[in-house]
Amino acid sequence: MLASRSPDVITLGCRLNLAESETIRALAGSRDMVVINGCGVTNEAVRQTRVAVRRARRDRPAAEIVVTGCASDMDTAAFAAMPEVDRVVPNAAKLLPATWGGFPNHRPTRRHARAFVGVQNGCDHSCTFCAIPLGRGPSRSEPVGQVVARVAALVEDGAREVVLTGVDLTSYADGLGTLVEAILTGVPRLPRLRLSSLDTIEIDDHLFDLVTSEERVMPHLHLSLQAGDDLVLKRMKRRHSRAQAVAMVARLKAKRAIAIGADLIAGFPTESEEAAANTLRLLADCDIVHAHIFPFSPRDRTPAARMPQVAPGVARERAARLREAAATRRAAWLATLVGSDQQIVIEKPGDRGHTPAFAEVRLPHPMATIGDIATVRITAAADDHLIGTPA
Repeated sequence: MLASRSPDVITLGCRLNLAESETIRALAGSRDMVVINGCGVTNEAVRQTRVAVRRARRDRPAAEIVVTGCASDMDTAAFAAMPEVDRVVPNAAKLLPATWGGFPNHRPTRRHARAFVGVQNGCDHSCTFCAIPLGRGPSRSEPVGQVVARVAALVEDGAREVVLTGVDLTSYADGLGTLVEAILTGVPRLPRLRLSSLDTIEIDDHLFDLVTSEERVMPHLHLSLQAGDDLVLKRMKRRHSRAQAVAMVARLKAKRAIAIGADLIAGFPTESEEAAANTLRLLADCDIVHAHIFPFSPRDRTPAARMPQVAPGVARERAARLREAAATRRAAWLATLVGSDQQIVIEKPGDRGHTPAFAEVRLPHPMATIGDIATVRITAAADDHLIGTPA
């Protein structure tokens, strides 16, 4: 679960939420308000949204507390009934100036090393475990020209890396490859472009060629894999098979040294021990070094919630097994980077950053201005990050 907090906006959930929170922050001005931009992807995410609401009221007793995001859309009445909440804003209205009093200030309110840009929202697919279409609606995309202008403005304001985000990013209406090419061409001063979660079955030849040949596109892809067993994938209503996922990763890595990340669900309904083992083996088969692993959490109004459930304890144990194996793989990958020189974008508070392959590097002391690109020598590796010094 990603989490970020500022004096006026609390963000939980996906990178698209992070991007949208920046717009909300710009629109809301400097009034005495706390906006909780919550997540509804799992029951735990909804619980964390409620915790954030209560904490915000304790921390800012006089502020207006506003809840928005997928969690509030899926359970509007429950959030509106919370005594801490002053207002619930639908997801569809959270980026409208009128919602926040008509302040049309879309300029960033602070300089970021990495900026998130939402280019696509909603989803037209019907994965049986996913409640996000209930909170986000059907797929829709921002116009290419509008995205290019937004990226150009962010670069002008100091962003050195831009991350394209979306609920189903590879379903971008004009083709994600078309958008990526337009950004690279239209914003030549952008040093680093990163893509968030991709659906392997929608990586077409145009996008494949850009990802594997353009140095400004970062060599790090996070894939929406979810499982490594064909029967489970079928019951999830995913559109790829295990073999297709493995083949796509092999094609990508044959062309470029790309670090692979993936979302994986443990304990999906009807998952057998054999199926769980197939997902465990996917870590090696796809060389996954950035793994996001979740035990299955049934969501109301989804088909998976009505399927025969795996016992919660079993799901948690399988998730722990996956996390342990993923951590071992990640530590081994990080160790291979010791002794190399890496370029990082300096992030707050100035003593850390990420390599192009999205390995975190920590430095002994602040060394440059936030947002600068610096070359560092990797001197050691911890279990989940690298240690570096100016090269």
